[in-house]
Amino acid sequence: MENALFHGALVDASRILYTPSEFARDQLIYLQEIGRLRARSPHTSARRDLSSYLFFCVTSGEGILSYQGKSYALQPGDCVFVDCRQPYSHQTSESLWSLSWVHFSGGSALGIYEKYLERGGQPCFRPEDQKPFTDLLAYLQQVAGSQDYIRDMRLHEGLTRLLTLLMEQSWHPEHQELDGKKKELASVKHYLQGHYTQKITLDDLSARFYINKYYLTRIFREYFGCSINQYLQELRITHAKELLRFSDKSMEEIGYECGIGAPYYFSRLFRKVEGISPSEYRKQW
Repeated sequence: MENALFHGALVDASRILYTPSEFARDQLIYLQEIGRLRARSPHTSARRDLSSYLFFCVTSGEGILSYQGKSYALQPGDCVFVDCRQPYSHQTSESLWSLSWVHFSGGSALGIYEKYLERGGQPCFRPEDQKPFTDLLAYLQQVAGSQDYIRDMRLHEGLTRLLTLLMEQSWHPEHQELDGKKKELASVKHYLQGHYTQKITLDDLSARFYINKYYLTRIFREYFGCSINQYLQELRITHAKELLRFSDKSMEEIGYECGIGAPYYFSRLFRKVEGISPSEYRKQW
């Protein structure tokens, strides 16, 4: 559908209501609506129970977002990312705002949004530079209004880029408490990368870096998005895959060399992570 221009008492808007293909609904992150508006008078928009995720940029003026029992004052340069299944409302102030927005959904959208929250993402944030977001919204609106025969794929690619930007620029788990620990966390991660083939315990890390092991466990997950054990497992399995593909070493040798241990445990852990046994992986690759 081409851009629909709307001029009313409340807003001037350019928007596209989009109907994705069945394939897009089943397999992709898909567009529902995208547009730009300029408020003409103070007003409030409220929604709830929408199967949608909303992202918008405040490009001028001011307003307020109400979401999950909190209110957020918004100014030019601010961005918003919310789950529309939850009640929300936004209203422009006397300093009438302009917004660029997109509604989207998809089978993997919920998991991505939950990971965004897990990593410290906030409903409202202020990126160092809003332009990458507004440029991407303009691109998505251009594609949505085109007759491109693979536009659902292009929209999926653009929305995935948007989600990547959101993860990258609005992930701030270091609020206050972690500011003084960034360097220590980087040192812990560097140590794990260099010693994952050895036996490593939380007590060892706590003693080496003078950090309480329970605190270390919590802030490592908050900052890096996974537990220390999960990170060690990722390093070890990756090394195991390299050895399975590019060496003739036995399963027993590989298990111990990667820091995983005995063949039975190595095989069980490898299958849990990769879905196939080490020998099957070696044969396939």
